[in-house]
Amino acid sequence: FCYFNNNAVAAHWLSSYGKVAILDVDYHHGNGQQDIFYERADVLTVSIHGHPNFAYPYFSGFEDERGEGPGEGFNLNIALPETIEVARYHKALERALRRIKEFRPTFLVVALGLDPAKGDPTGTWNLVARDFQQNGRMIGALRLPTLVIQEGGYRTRTLGANARAFFEGLVEGARK
Repeated sequence: FCYFNNNAVAAHWLSSYGKVAILDVDYHHGNGQQDIFYERADVLTVSIHGHPNFAYPYFSGFEDERGEGPGEGFNLNIALPETIEVARYHKALERALRRIKEFRPTFLVVALGLDPAKGDPTGTWNLVARDFQQNGRMIGALRLPTLVIQEGGYRTRTLGANARAFFEGLVEGARK
């Protein structure tokens, strides 16, 4: 979808100052950042996305793609089925956040995809504003310096409400 990977640019720059974790919560696999950091151990890439058996980009995002060489073990793909309950999504996010905590990054870059939203024309999941708020709370609870970069989200009627809910949750989580 993108010619420039803003998440990767930011993570690469931040890596001069400490370890960086990228958490990609876009409906589509973060294949660009995976490819860019696949052989690096200073940037952890974690992607929660629709399984490539049915979701674009179809050729990457499988769970056995874990990194290579010095980067082996520093890429985590959490590929979810075409239809899910919100509880399953939050379990996947908990798994992602556990891995990030284990990595002990100095910085977190969140690729905020809002296309897991109910009615999004490019996705099949049904997250609503309160779910995005909970996602924000969970991520904010890491209490890391966090850069959020907007990614996908194509249902304009709910895009703003979902983004606002995420940021409200992020602040709430960081304050606890």
